[in-house]
Amino acid sequence: MAPMSDVLQTLLNLLDLEVLEADLFRGHGPKSDRPRVFGGHVIGQALVAASRTVEGRRPHSLHAYFMRPGDPSVPIIYDVDLLRDGRSFATRNVVARQHGRPIYQMAVSFMTAEDHFDHQAEMPDVPGPNELPPEKERRTALVHLLPKADQQRFLSERAIEIRPIDAPPPPTHEPCEPVRRYWARTLKPLPADFTEHDCVLAYASDMTIAETALAPHGQTWYSDEIVTASLDHSMWFHRDFRADEWLLFDQWAPSAMGGRGLNFGNIFTEDGRLVASMTQEGMIRRRGDA
Repeated sequence: MAPMSDVLQTLLNLLDLEVLEADLFRGHGPKSDRPRVFGGHVIGQALVAASRTVEGRRPHSLHAYFMRPGDPSVPIIYDVDLLRDGRSFATRNVVARQHGRPIYQMAVSFMTAEDHFDHQAEMPDVPGPNELPPEKERRTALVHLLPKADQQRFLSERAIEIRPIDAPPPPTHEPCEPVRRYWARTLKPLPADFTEHDCVLAYASDMTIAETALAPHGQTWYSDEIVTASLDHSMWFHRDFRADEWLLFDQWAPSAMGGRGLNFGNIFTEDGRLVASMTQEGMIRRRGDA
């Protein structure tokens, strides 16, 4: 196995929560110059916290609300409420707090593995990951389009590599269809004994989904014309997968209205298995209106 990169080890450390007492956990984050905690950071850690209270079952769905911006300078406390343990399902509620106030709430349902009806949507016909340039190569070719203040962050190494299929160049572009498709996997292989692939995918699920609703308006994350924030987030886990193997994120946004954009997504393995689905509504406002 290739040596693990520092940024991937940082992600795994982020997902390795500290136990404070029964059903109470503390999560730390990487040093960051971001003004607020990345939403996927909280989604992933909250799912880890809930999973640590369940034996022999995998998560099949989660539903969450972001209530306040996370402060990257202090730890996050995760309080897990064990709502139900039935024969097939277990339900947990997780509240994340900072400075004594809730910043995030998530309900998670876990289920024992069963073999019943089986069908799925077909994966779209798109170029494979090996037909697309590596992320570092693509970003290096585009960095000159960004303001100097954004260039270092744009080029920084990430724990999860993304290879976009149809992403327009930043920071703004011509309006286009509200569809975003890209391949993603961890930068290096995960340890053989690593089992929390669902939590890595939960972390990754917030990376680009809210940007999908910006496409018809010619905007990206790097535009100085907009203010964005995640409002709610849901995921459903369908089939087994590995987060260090290529996954296709197929995302679309059916509506933007009233300062909110609604986004949907399906996630497929390279051989076409549908492994997860997700939705997110995000705040999208012009900066003067925020």
